[in-house]
Amino acid sequence: MRIKVYYVCAILLMLSMTMSVFAQDAQEEHLVGWWLFDNEKDEIGNWEDITLHGAKITGGQLVVETGKWAHALDYTGPDITELSLVTWVSLDDYAKTNGSALTLDKETADQFCAIVWAERVDKQWMPGSSHFRRTADFPDAVTEKPTGEMVYLVITYEDVKNKYRITGYRNGESLGSFDMGDLRTWPAGDAEAIWGKRHVNGLAGPGELNAHIEESRIYNVALTHDEVKSLEIGTLSVEPQGKLATTWAALKKK
Repeated sequence: MRIKVYYVCAILLMLSMTMSVFAQDAQEEHLVGWWLFDNEKDEIGNWEDITLHGAKITGGQLVVETGKWAHALDYTGPDITELSLVTWVSLDDYAKTNGSALTLDKETADQFCAIVWAERVDKQWMPGSSHFRRTADFPDAVTEKPTGEMVYLVITYEDVKNKYRITGYRNGESLGSFDMGDLRTWPAGDAEAIWGKRHVNGLAGPGELNAHIEESRIYNVALTHDEVKSLEIGTLSVEPQGKLATTWAALKKK
């Protein structure tokens, strides 16, 4: 009987580990941008290397400050209409600076979605957008405390009857959702990812952010709550293109 119990426990453990691996791979085929900030590269290979405008990459993090920001241009991936913005960020300054921890912007038009700091409500993260067309306050938004904590933020934009259903998450917990805004598309050759500024027109734009950003991702699908909860920093089966490529290849041989 004891052997049978051990056998069942072993099977359950293996299933749990397998489910965990599958969960980490959630929607990897829809991952169109992935930045680990070991260098300037997008690990998927859809974006040009990050251009640093005073911001710096150090210790595996992107550090943005007032007047110091970064962006990645020349997107070559599939069209983005539904999307999920994902970022791990630790604030260095809790002032109301209206900058972004991750923005998807269109280069040729005033069209962006962003994870914005305290533009409407002090010490709260919010969904930023052009002319507030896709912006409202999340019903369960969290007022951040000045601890310098690394938080995991996700905003998803789901197509529901040709309108966006916009949902926010903080550390895997839902901040609520709302329906707002007509669908928009960011095609290859006309999209940029931005950190620090809320959005830009060329090399100028509003908003500042003082923060350390550990990892960012853009998906061209709206992740579900379960998928958001399953994600962990630095864990994904997509083969990296940057410094991690050598380590990745070694791990695959084992």
